[in-house]
Amino acid sequence: MRSLLAEWLTAEGYDVRTASHGDAAPREPADLVIIDVYMPRHVAVERLHAVRAGHPGVPIVAISGQFRAGVRCEGPAARALGVDRVIAKPFGCEALLEVVRSLIGPPVVAAS
Repeated sequence: MRSLLAEWLTAEGYDVRTASHGDAAPREPADLVIIDVYMPRHVAVERLHAVRAGHPGVPIVAISGQFRAGVRCEGPAARALGVDRVIAKPFGCEALLEVVRSLIGPPVVAAS
């Protein structure tokens, strides 16, 4: 899943860095964090808190197959988890890009 998301975002022009499972500490500043919350709820909440602490002020998108399809991406589920948006799996490229654009805008093109 991580590779697919990175592929979609890179193809759109975003600069993407991936982290391994459990790597909540930032290595570099980020504009956005996408986290898969497939684990048991209490573990997911702890991991989300660690990510939030490691990336203060950075928008966080949580993806999960545990979210009900049709859940509003910025509604109660997002607020309960302390994230900016949620996306229910399965989802397509355009759904992901729509959420990313809504949070950080289009990719920045480097000046040549």
